Amino acid sequence: MIESCQTEIRVRYPEADRSGAVHHSRYWVYFEMGRTELLRAQGVDYRDLEDQGVLFVVAKCSAKYRAPARYDDILTLSTRITRTGRARIDHAYELNRKSDGILIATAETTLACINTSGQIIAIPDCVLGTS
Repeated sequence: MIESCQTEIRVRYPEADRSGAVHHSRYWVYFEMGRTELLRAQGVDYRDLEDQGVLFVVAKCSAKYRAPARYDDILTLSTRITRTGRARIDHAYELNRKSDGILIATAETTLACINTSGQIIAIPDCVLGTS
């Protein structure tokens, strides 16, 4: 199983608020992009999982915002798996501005694996890298 990856993100104009800083809600979109890219790096397409009735939902999340990101900044998002269980995956994130390495934000999430009826199910082997 690939346990970490890096994703480059360019801040788009509509992601910033009137002060010119990225709105706090946009960071969660970035973190989801990191999780998706981490899956993709191990040869798993989230769309295919959904087609098979396997969904991941955020059960817990927290973030610390350290410095503002601004329009047109290029950010480097590091996403890593910190823990897996039968039906959960924990991720940690670190977001840095590429030009100067400044730490923008850190975050953690816990995802639960469910079926389309909302019942908790085991994480498929292909996600855990055991198939």
